[in-house]
Order: sequence, then structure tokens, then C-alpha cells
Amino acid sequence: MNVFVKLKSVGRRRPVLNDTPYTLPDDSIASLRQLIEAVVRQEVEKYNSRGVENMLIPFLSETEISDQSTVGKVDFGRLYSDKKANPEKAIETAIQGFEDGLFRVLINDAEAVELDARMAINENDILTFIRLTFLAGRLW
Repeated sequence: MNVFVKLKSVGRRRPVLNDTPYTLPDDSIASLRQLIEAVVRQEVEKYNSRGVENMLIPFLSETEISDQSTVGKVDFGRLYSDKKANPEKAIETAIQGFEDGLFRVLINDAEAVELDARMAINENDILTFIRLTFLAGRLW
């Protein structure tokens, strides 16, 4: 199923990605929990398929530096370790993050609030993931 994904972070005026086409692996996603599991599993698979990159002469263009600085981290995008991510642990962490209020999910501008409530995702829906951040102070 083809949908569009938008990633936002509180405090940023523009989304990090504007309506990026995304293919969900399964048409039978019936709850927010299943949606999070499907997206995390797919992203972990993408991450694990990247190899340790060996660039002879690493450099970044001015455009790459400018784009990355708006996110808050400038790097070469290289993997320095061949350690693979565990999909089950990543799913567990994502679900815990949602339960702890670290991010919100909107489906066509309607917030999905319950992990196990039935919901319908249709072709060309817009899924928005909003990462919430602490506004001030420290955790000790």
C-alpha cells in the first residue's frame, strides 16, 4: 500500500520531509500498533542493509552541510560499525516511546491515540509522525 509520510519535530517550522512517498509492506494494518511495527520493521531492514562505507576522500558539499545543520547534526552518513539493529528491540522501543508520549501519529490530520483501537489506512493517506521534545530543563 502506498502512503505519504511526513516527519515533524516540535520547534521546527517546516517538516523534515514533505509528503515523502512510502510503501507499507502489508494492506492488513488494522491498528496503530501494527502500523508502528510495520514502519519500524521496514526501517530497521533498510538500516541493516546499509553496509560499512569506505570513502577514499570523504567530503560534504556546502548544500549538504546546510541541509544537515537545520536538523542539528552534520555528519558524513557513514557507518563505522557493522553491528545490526534488532527489529524486535526496535519495535519494543518505538511502542514504549509512543506510550511515554515521545511522539504522536496523525493519519490525515486525525490523531491516532490508542495503540490497539481499530483504524483504517487507505491508499495515498498521509501519515505524520511528530517527535516531541523537552522545552527546558534537564533530566537528572
